[in-house]
Amino acid sequence: MSSLVNLALVGASGVVGKKIISLLENKNIEINDFYPLGSSSVGDEISFNNKVHKIENLENFDCSKINLAIFSAGSKVAKEHANDFVKKGVYVIDLSSEFRYEKDIPLVIPEINGDDITNLQAPSLIANPNCSTSQLLMAISPIHKEFVIDFLNVATYQAVSGTGKQAVQELQNQIKDKTSRQEVYPKQIAFNVIPQCDIFLDNDFTKEEMKLVWETKKILDSSIEVQATCVRVPVLNGHSEAVFFRTKKESSRNQIIELLSNEPGIDVIDNPKSLEYPTPLENANDTEDVYVGRIRSQSINNENWISMWIVADNVYGKGAALNTVQILESLVEKNKLC
Repeated sequence: MSSLVNLALVGASGVVGKKIISLLENKNIEINDFYPLGSSSVGDEISFNNKVHKIENLENFDCSKINLAIFSAGSKVAKEHANDFVKKGVYVIDLSSEFRYEKDIPLVIPEINGDDITNLQAPSLIANPNCSTSQLLMAISPIHKEFVIDFLNVATYQAVSGTGKQAVQELQNQIKDKTSRQEVYPKQIAFNVIPQCDIFLDNDFTKEEMKLVWETKKILDSSIEVQATCVRVPVLNGHSEAVFFRTKKESSRNQIIELLSNEPGIDVIDNPKSLEYPTPLENANDTEDVYVGRIRSQSINNENWISMWIVADNVYGKGAALNTVQILESLVEKNKLC
């Protein structure tokens, strides 16, 4: 990687921010200058590449020091500051949902629509997709290219880490003490599943469910019809998805397995006779791949349907930190940070 990257990381002390730092270190990505930024955490220390950095104040940061900023601090912070960074000549990668659905802002999974980065002519804002969307589209994109998906139904089983540190603590507290109050979630999460992620919208779907609809159409293909149910489960880390989709072209289980087995970033674990399939506990802790199993193919009313199970690390992996770092790598490879 080039040493031209002068990086500011907003939200460096957060769960995802720390994972981004870990990935940058693990991948040996050269960062020339590094500036962790925050508000309530100003003055705290962050270690990066064996060097201690003090978190600086986001409010008065001098953007002339950098050419790239990663925002990992939620929609409110992104709304207040991200566009100001862009106006000052800085590329911005934002992990929040604040800008994902704006027509002129690219929503990028590099393996799928990386050309959106190539086409950028000036410092711009790039949105990082929702965690559930990223792992879903990584798994179905190769299938769509080959067999053409026209209808998709997905049920997600989302870990509490997707809500943040307080949610993880709430689950741990409730496991120890069943009388512990729920503050993050509307119902007790320990020993339970909650069929609600994010707020309910006027159409009775939750915002999380509609993110899967909107983002699939924007990133992959606007003609795919999507229906989603998103569920919070008492798992610390790692999102799982049960996916059912119809293809216009006939396909078989063996064809799907062969296709996905040859895709970078996809790990197929599918051997029912040996009870081999991915789980978040086994496969989604500081892992980069999207894991696919329980692949089935069947004909229903002369239509071709595929079913599968998808697991990925929603924090370190493709759901958040990894995709962000891959966007950074793409910007460097395409000489956008010169």
